[in-house]
This record gives sequence, C-alpha cells and structure tokens, in this order.
Amino acid sequence: MQLSRYLLLRLGKTTVAAWAIISCIFLLSRLTSGDALIRSVLDEAFTQPTITATERAQTEALLRHRFGLDMPLFYVSFSTPAGATSPTWMWHGTTNQYHRWLNSLLHGNLGHSYREDTAVTELLRRAMQYTLPLTMLAALLGVALTFELCIWLEYHPAWRSAMLSILYAVQAMPLFVIALVLLLLLANPDVLAWFPAYGLGSLGAMSPWEGGLGQYLYHMVLPLISLILVSVPGLVIQLSASMQLELHAGYVATARAKGATPRAVVRHHIFRNALLPVLPLLAELLPNLVAGSVVVEMIFALPGMGRLLAEAASTQDYPVLLGAVLLVSLARLFSQLLADVLYQWVDPRIRLSA
Repeated sequence: MQLSRYLLLRLGKTTVAAWAIISCIFLLSRLTSGDALIRSVLDEAFTQPTITATERAQTEALLRHRFGLDMPLFYVSFSTPAGATSPTWMWHGTTNQYHRWLNSLLHGNLGHSYREDTAVTELLRRAMQYTLPLTMLAALLGVALTFELCIWLEYHPAWRSAMLSILYAVQAMPLFVIALVLLLLLANPDVLAWFPAYGLGSLGAMSPWEGGLGQYLYHMVLPLISLILVSVPGLVIQLSASMQLELHAGYVATARAKGATPRAVVRHHIFRNALLPVLPLLAELLPNLVAGSVVVEMIFALPGMGRLLAEAASTQDYPVLLGAVLLVSLARLFSQLLADVLYQWVDPRIRLSA
C-alpha cells in the first residue's frame, strides 16, 4: 500500500477513535456531574440562610440554562413522559447537549471554563506554552541519552551488568518519588540548594520566551531530570536487549568479515535493526511525558497542562477536562501512527496495511 493512502486511512481511523473517546467522556461526565455541579455552585453562592427556596430554584434554572444542562443529554433518551405511567424511548432531535457540544467542537470551540469563565482553548494555550517545551526537551534529551548509553554499553560490556542493575532500580521508582528525592537533595538548604524548590521565581505568569530562556531553563532543571529519569531506564533496557540479540545475526558476521570496525558495526548495522522492537516505546514517549507532567508540575508548583488538569478535576471544571483529554488522546493516537511510519523508515521491507 502506498504511504500516502495508508496515512489518509489511518488519519481517518484516528479521527474516528478520538471522536469516540471524547464522546464517551463527555456523556459520562454529564451523566455524573450535572446536578453535583449545580449544587456546588449554589452552595458557594448562597451562604446566607435568608435565601428563599423560590430564589434558589430560579437561580438553579438560570445556571442550568447557562451551562446548557436544561436540554436533553443525547438525541434519544429512555424516560417517562409527563402523564405517562411507563418509560419509553423519546427522540429529541438536534436540541440536546451532545449535538450542541459536537457542533461547537467542529468549529474549534471547546466551550468556556466553569471556574474562570474563559475560553478553554485559551486556557489550554497558556498551559501548553509551559508544558510543551518541558516535555519536548525531556523527550529529545531522553532519546539522545538512551541511544548514546546503549551504544556505550556495547563498547564497554564489562559495565553492562552494573548499569542495568541501576536502571532496573530507577525504573522501579514512581515519578513522584524521583521528583521528591531530587527536591530534597538538590533544592534543600540543609543539603544542597543548587536549584529553586518550586515555581518560576520572578518569571511569574510570563511565558518562557518573554521572561528569559536561561532563567526558565534554570527553574526547569529538576522537573526535566525527573522526567528523563522516569523514561530513560525502560528505553535503555529494551533497546540494549534488542541490540544483544542482533549481535548474533548473520549480517553482523558478514560486516565484520568485510573489515568493518566494531564502532561501524554497532552504529550502522546493529543499532538500526535493534530499533524496530523499541519504536512503539519511542513513539509513546511524548504522550507519556505529558501525562507525567501532571505529577511534576504539582510537586514543583509549575504552571502547565498538569496543573490545569488537577485544578479542573478538583473543581469539576468539565469543559477544561474534556479539552485536555482531547489533546492527550489525539497525541497518543497520532503517536501510534508515527510508530507505523517509523517502522517503514527504519526497514523499507515492511509493508503497511490499514
């Protein structure tokens, strides 16, 4: 199958999968959160006992209309009509919450935050200007460190056992433990106060490009090391094991018989073929780091996607949650597509089929 046709088919399937995921999350969130959201808003607004039941009911009706909760949830529902004794299926046409949300989504509108009354796209844009540089830099440095460490282990086999033992120990540690250990060791006045413990200092709410890239990177050192340490061990273990299997392949003996140096054999023959089993892990690296940024940004008190998700979840800000989940889902689905394309780039003999 031609690569262009394959990409079109996979993009279509990816779009359908993303729509199904976000639709399920939307319906589930509205089924479980609508009444709870209204009650929480009313409880915060009416703290005085002088509010009458009529005023509370009127305010609740206005809030339901504002949030779009006064319409049916989906195109059809199984409910009991007024005056009927048994439930039946009812068709609501396009006057429903899901159709309104889907129509807005197709126009690039993810709605407004319940908490800040700001467009969700604007909140996501602000968060991504911090999260994207952090995760992309962690992914690039993690991949580069993985490649160089695996090649170094092939040149120095005596260190292989000790290095793999260290990597297994680091891999067994959760991300929050790694971040806390770095925080206590390198940002603690009682030990070593080399880096800031939290926040962005004088940068405040400015983007990395407005407040100075050097100062931004200085505050990002510990979060960056945390994400690298949680991602590199698994990649090195898998890639190193794959390279060990390739050492006994016939083409390696042929290359050596032709006079290729050990360095050339490793870099130009073994390494490329050993990449094949690891490509899915490499493609999933960036989405995994975005998910890990939730922990890192909360521990180091950094603005970004992770902090936005945590605050939206704690305040039941479902439009923000849906927008963030949509971004993460698309990133994960497109990473799978990237893995398939990389397979053919590494080994042109592979034939893609959608």
